[in-house]
Amino acid sequence: MQSANLGSSGLRVSDLTLGTMNWGDTVDEIFAEEILRDFREAGGTTIDTAYGYTDGAAEEMLGEFVAGGRRDELVLVGKAGISRTTGSRVVDTSRGTLLSQLDTSLRRLRTDHLDLWLVHTWADDVPLAETMSALEHALATGRARYVGVSNYSGWQLVAAHSILQQARIPLTANEIEYSLVERGADAEVLPAAQHVGAGLLAWAPLGGGVLTGKYRRGVPADSRAASGRHSGWAARRLGGTSDSIVDAVATAAEGLSASPAQIALSWARTRPGISSLVVGVRNRSQLRTVLASAETQLPPQIAQALDDVSRVG
Repeated sequence: MQSANLGSSGLRVSDLTLGTMNWGDTVDEIFAEEILRDFREAGGTTIDTAYGYTDGAAEEMLGEFVAGGRRDELVLVGKAGISRTTGSRVVDTSRGTLLSQLDTSLRRLRTDHLDLWLVHTWADDVPLAETMSALEHALATGRARYVGVSNYSGWQLVAAHSILQQARIPLTANEIEYSLVERGADAEVLPAAQHVGAGLLAWAPLGGGVLTGKYRRGVPADSRAASGRHSGWAARRLGGTSDSIVDAVATAAEGLSASPAQIALSWARTRPGISSLVVGVRNRSQLRTVLASAETQLPPQIAQALDDVSRVG
């Protein structure tokens, strides 16, 4: 695994980021420890979590490993602004809530700072200046080393950057959904990020499993699209233009003696502006497939064909 600077900042991240959204749900402590160990042995440094993941279980599990030592070798990415403590999704990006959630995350993670702290999503009901003031305070008090946003559109990203710029604070990153089956960010988010110098962390680079090809003959009973909290999100990525994209990925995989997942990740990791791919795996076998993508080189003509079949508009 390789590492690079996140956008124009000095923060270095591995080109694969280990996501923990399912820790405490489909990934128990034993699997989490094995996955984290294999990820670290492969050269991975960057781990992504959030206050709202599995009602805090993900952060607490990760905190067990952080407490074991080698904190200085990890790049911890955290997010605040979304919770599910009431049983439903609650968005609150007010200054008070963001800083309260940050303190809770630090306690769960057993660390005094996050390397990168992000506002988890945009909210219309809170002034952007107030939201950005929480990021400024986190930096000033040493609870975060770098700050950014998540799931912001292009204009939202530029607006946030403008406010932070007044305090001479760089907006370091935007964490967005991006894959061969979800390229909506191409139109304005990628250009906006390059304009302000923010790096992009791409979540769901396999389209919720769609790009692995496992849905080509139906919906497996144990898949994300079949059941669970995110079933609707995954199911919406099935059918339509996704089918032709998945077929193209499968054809490329067969020709290169690789798995469809390797092809899809190899394409995504070389996209301009993408600093790291946030990958969530449920077992060591899935992680091995993800890690193998680092050795998969797409010939220019195949990369172009995938680009053409997946391009929006």
